[in-house]
Amino acid sequence: MSSGCCDVDTVDQLATAGRRKTLYVVLWINILMFAAELGAGIWADSKALMADSADNLGDSLVYAISLFVVARSVRWRAGAAFMKGLIQLTFGLGLILTIIASLLGEPQPIGLVMMAVAGVALIGNLICFGLLMKHRGEDVNMRSVWLCSRNDVISNTGVIISGVLVIWLDSYWPDLIVASIVAVVFLHTAYEVLRSAGQSWRGEPQAHVNICSSGA
Repeated sequence: MSSGCCDVDTVDQLATAGRRKTLYVVLWINILMFAAELGAGIWADSKALMADSADNLGDSLVYAISLFVVARSVRWRAGAAFMKGLIQLTFGLGLILTIIASLLGEPQPIGLVMMAVAGVALIGNLICFGLLMKHRGEDVNMRSVWLCSRNDVISNTGVIISGVLVIWLDSYWPDLIVASIVAVVFLHTAYEVLRSAGQSWRGEPQAHVNICSSGA
């Protein structure tokens, strides 16, 4: 019996080590992409690119929190997921306020810079997405970081499309529209993560985690 318990403990330790290694990799990728996209977004005057950089900053905080609680209790992980939901909610609301302020009059963003930087960021986020995919069904903590990575891929793709439309239409409206879509994605993810965190905190079953892990 004791040998079996030791085997289970060893498997758990290996799984935790695997999650921690993955989180370290995606954390540093997001820190680098945040710095690159923020600088490019300010230079190109692109709200969509700056929104994408804010997303990477939020994800960096999310991954750091996840590293802290990866080997802790279910309630610790649920509390961490709740904090991540609040981060997503804050960025979503902040982005909406930025978009409203931009409607008062903004210079046209540089579409080519938007596409180039977002394209590089998309490659990085696809790497993160692939690394996190195998962990997304393990618990609310890992599922929340996978959702953040999914948002990054959506956001990068949107910025690339926005850059094409800015050049084609010679207008800044596509930039604001894509930034609005990113804000909606933030808010939806915040709701989903906060709901899952509440269920995990109360010890309720989370059927959506199993469904997620069985999908592509």
